[in-house]
Amino acid sequence: APAAGRMLAEADCLPDLALCSTAVRARETWELAAAQWGTPPPVRHEPRLYAADVPDLLAVVHEVPSEVETLLLVGHNPGLEELVLELAGDGLDDALDQVRTKFPTSAIAVLAWHGPTWRALAPGTALLTGVMVARGKKK
Repeated sequence: APAAGRMLAEADCLPDLALCSTAVRARETWELAAAQWGTPPPVRHEPRLYAADVPDLLAVVHEVPSEVETLLLVGHNPGLEELVLELAGDGLDDALDQVRTKFPTSAIAVLAWHGPTWRALAPGTALLTGVMVARGKKK
């Protein structure tokens, strides 16, 4: 988790808001990752992220206020992997193949999307710009 936090900072992918599952492991992951940043963003612990499928995850994301430009989801597979694949209409380089092949614990998918509000986010409308795996990365 600390390595994931450092990777997000190095990639200039710090969120304006984090939505985190209420599961203990997800909360611990969030705390360890966010501790790597000078000023962590607000976090909302969201019970609906636990064991969520794509429609449930999208429903939560659709509620995000429009002033939030960069959103981070801390949750669980297979739901997050399926959400990435559902949202990504395309991907840079081999990013989509990476997710299809293996999206392990500690993986980070970065999606770019430009819409008027989060409610407009729909399948196939985002670009998967990168996949990072922090597992095993030492400080």
